[in-house]
Amino acid sequence: MQNLLKYQRLTLLWALFIFLICCVSLDKVSSSHLFFAGFDKLTHTGLFFVLTVFTFYGLIRKQGQIRFSPVVVITVLVMMFLYGGAIEILQSQIFTYRSGDWNDLFCDLLGSLMGVFSVLLTTYAIQTK
Repeated sequence: MQNLLKYQRLTLLWALFIFLICCVSLDKVSSSHLFFAGFDKLTHTGLFFVLTVFTFYGLIRKQGQIRFSPVVVITVLVMMFLYGGAIEILQSQIFTYRSGDWNDLFCDLLGSLMGVFSVLLTTYAIQTK
């Protein structure tokens, strides 16, 4: 367990940040002129993109190599989906001042898929140079 925490510190800190930002009341913030329609979805996509990239960064540091099996990629995607789903359930059941939204979960998964694509593309480019 300590070995996992050693390499996934950034991931865990970012996951905590996501949890806090998704569970805090945004009463007057969402009505600000700085926010546009879809800003929430863009935020979910970006947060989970970064979370996925940090997860793979920790795996690269732990493994010492930049190759990932399909099992690892699918496992990371499932973990991101479950984390996003847990946040949406908490928003709809516990943090009643927020609303759980299936579209947010879709954007979480979309951000994770974008992160996987970016990591795989980058690692492929590094390996073939």
